[in-house]
Amino acid sequence: MNVIMAYQDKYQEFEQYLRSSEPDKVQRAKNWSIAIGLQQVDGLTPSDFLVSQAKENIEGKISTEDVRHRLEEYYQQKDVREKAEADRTLEADGVSERINALLAQKAFTFSPMELAHIHGYLFKGILPHAGLFRTYNITKNQWILDGDTIEYANAGNLMDLMTFDFSEEKKFDYSSHSAQEAINHIARFISSVWQIHAFGEGNTRTTAVFLIKYLRSFGFDVNNESFAKHSWFFRNALVRSQYENIPNGIHRTFEPLERFMNFAVFGVPADLRNRTLHIRWSEDKRQSDVSKDAKRQNDVLETPMRLTAHLSLKEMAVIKMIQENPQISIAAIATKTGLSKRTVDRAIASLKEKAILSRIGAKNNATWIINKSES
Repeated sequence: MNVIMAYQDKYQEFEQYLRSSEPDKVQRAKNWSIAIGLQQVDGLTPSDFLVSQAKENIEGKISTEDVRHRLEEYYQQKDVREKAEADRTLEADGVSERINALLAQKAFTFSPMELAHIHGYLFKGILPHAGLFRTYNITKNQWILDGDTIEYANAGNLMDLMTFDFSEEKKFDYSSHSAQEAINHIARFISSVWQIHAFGEGNTRTTAVFLIKYLRSFGFDVNNESFAKHSWFFRNALVRSQYENIPNGIHRTFEPLERFMNFAVFGVPADLRNRTLHIRWSEDKRQSDVSKDAKRQNDVLETPMRLTAHLSLKEMAVIKMIQENPQISIAAIATKTGLSKRTVDRAIASLKEKAILSRIGAKNNATWIINKSES
């Protein structure tokens, strides 16, 4: 937990940029905060030196390549490198820099080899078998399981299992399901991919980067706080989604992962305290102890909660853009979501037909209105 507190201190460094009026600066700050926040899942904390370089990159003073070169020069100092290797700060810095670089790239291919590419890119020179599937079986003791472990995939079946999961995911027709059903389905898919644990180390960070880029292919850029502040919850939610102990009455549950996903994608308020995932934590206690702030539903948060059960993922992606900027143009929606203009046009037409979306004002100065439900 000390690692989480240490990260929170570093996170403060980026908050001023996340509130910037410059979109490029905000996006760079978001990528960096996610990249650094993801180190929590393995108990790592990046150095103050990396944070200082990240800030210069966010401000546009240096490029991502400059950050990499400066890190290489910094760690050429023998005493600095030896200490950083011992406490794994070297790994935290290197992987953070590489996650930031990957998140800045739009390229993405939905395949098991993309997962291997991400792992290889993140851990080259850091882990001995970067990008290669493990050839041995593993167990990992988990705090939330009172020291027990989940059953990871057998090393001899990794590629077959991965190929099957990706093949089944490709068959899923997202256009015929609501956004809520789609997110729940993605949660199960990513849980299954993570459970395979294709690599000896670095699986959660690799899976998180893959998930973020996969969600972007649907037009969603996850909110900053999700992986930046709650990556440890994400990891523990994955553990609970794959753990069963029938003799003790403990069953696998996707609810925490769905809770995280709804917060990350739609901004739905969520209780993301790690202790709520411990196998000895009662659901009744969690429900009664949720903070009033998490329960409060203002107009901005009520909209996605109300609509996810009725709209498709792509329609929700359009709604999210309009929530953030009611004056946004169709061309800008297409650019920001990565969806084609034709897809955005179809989504808007559907939203208007459902009486969810309307527009008022002159053509060049119009405002989108998300109509409220009568219920």
